[in-house]
Amino acid sequence: MQTKQTVNEGLKRAYLITIPAADLTAKIDAEIKKVAPQVRMPGFRPGKVPANLVKKMHGEALHAQVVNDTISESVDKLMRDEALRPAMQPQIALGDDYQQGKDAEITVSLEVLPVIEAPSIDGITLEKLTVPVTDAQIEEALAGIAGQNKSYKDAAKTKKAADGDQLIIDFVGKLDGVEFEGGKAEDAALVLGSGTFIPGFEEQLVGVKTGQEKTITVTFPAEYQAEHLAGKDATFDITVKAVKVETETQIDEDFAKSLGLDSLEKLKDIMKAQLEQQTAGLTRTQMKRALLDQLAAGHSFEVPGTMVEAEFAQIWQQLQQEAANDEDPAAALKQIEDEKDEYKAIAERRVRLGLLLSEIGQANGVEVSQQEMSMLIQQGAQQYRPEDRQRFVEYIQSEPMAAAQLRAPLYEDKVVDFLFDKAEVTEREVTVEELQAAIEAEETAEPAPAPKKAAAKKKAPAKKAEQAAAEDKPAEEKPAAKKAPAKKASAKKSEDAAEAKPAAKKAPAKKAAAAEPAEKPAAKKAPAKKAAAKK
Repeated sequence: MQTKQTVNEGLKRAYLITIPAADLTAKIDAEIKKVAPQVRMPGFRPGKVPANLVKKMHGEALHAQVVNDTISESVDKLMRDEALRPAMQPQIALGDDYQQGKDAEITVSLEVLPVIEAPSIDGITLEKLTVPVTDAQIEEALAGIAGQNKSYKDAAKTKKAADGDQLIIDFVGKLDGVEFEGGKAEDAALVLGSGTFIPGFEEQLVGVKTGQEKTITVTFPAEYQAEHLAGKDATFDITVKAVKVETETQIDEDFAKSLGLDSLEKLKDIMKAQLEQQTAGLTRTQMKRALLDQLAAGHSFEVPGTMVEAEFAQIWQQLQQEAANDEDPAAALKQIEDEKDEYKAIAERRVRLGLLLSEIGQANGVEVSQQEMSMLIQQGAQQYRPEDRQRFVEYIQSEPMAAAQLRAPLYEDKVVDFLFDKAEVTEREVTVEELQAAIEAEETAEPAPAPKKAAAKKKAPAKKAEQAAAEDKPAEEKPAAKKAPAKKASAKKSEDAAEAKPAAKKAPAKKAAAAEPAEKPAAKKAPAKKAAAKK
């Protein structure tokens, strides 16, 4: 094997690897001897088939296998000998004019990671903006919970049901006068105006009284989950057993106990902890952005174009999806096209920050433990169907690129936490509004300019897309795949490991909605008995 460097420009490298035909022939002959004992052919005893016949029968397949294996071994050796750190999957190609019996010429093109001096972590100063939780906020949160746990009491028998009232009803559904399966329920709780039952059902019950019997006619939606009912007209014989009106929920000891807690004080403690957790997330965002701004301002170096392109592709895809959902998709798409260069600058900033955080983490021994990685894999597997989860686990374990992508967010958080611990941090209490304003101010002051002035004129979906794209989420450093995936002897280019998909990847199984029984057609959700009436 002979290696010649053909390109050395900035971070770009290219090599020409020449593998002598004699080496390939020797490997093919060795492979033939290896498989010959397993070959079966009429007229020959097992293991006694001549090598020339084995070569005639399996030579082409063995030749392709040997070439692929040799390419993989040669590229691996190149990476080791030249101490290369690929930024992305190298491009590997076998010469167009290659034929069996000739020398094989392989071109390898790649970008390498820049050599970065370990950034100094001394002198980092951060201000931590904290939001104290007030009693008023706790009371407001409790009122919200009370509003979600409404209670009802019997109304006067002369009361006519209105939107917001709860009915307790029996009903029987019929198609062409014949009762259909699943169209019957007793003591079903229905809040008028809730949209729980199919269109037209609740509206026709406005004005009914306790004890009243009424027959209504409704049309099932064309896309209804029970195909034998979809688009059909049906009647429902309804008996109103009670009309109930909403009562004010008292936030007291009994209310706390109705939620399964020991006391109202315990409920308040839980609410306070939840509110603190919410504002803590905003505080972390503010501190992280300030930290990354300091890192970005203090370091400038060339970054691999392939990594920037990959990061930009992710940003651009997100922006296009958001723009497509805008009230005026054409205008939203035109706007992001006008700002394309600015989003490319954001992508470059992310990549640079990702490389900086990686270098800081490696220099200071920050690691994702095997136990943490196992937890990440198991969590990732949960998005797949039970029968596909093991295949997902095997895919992650066998693909370095996929494993790195799964690992990257946790690794980034651990490096950021490490830097928080090393920084000189001062605290200042602010309101939620002041904290949010500080975050927005940091967005506007980014070295990689996000078009915030334009964003203020955008409609809500486009603004959300821009903010998401401009978030300081460093691009992770991706390892190069170890194997050269030339598929056949004539293969020209390796597959991008970043595009590889796990064999297990299928649409996740739908949850409860998909499992709703068709025998409950009168409601979008199955009509519940009394005990299940509350949401």
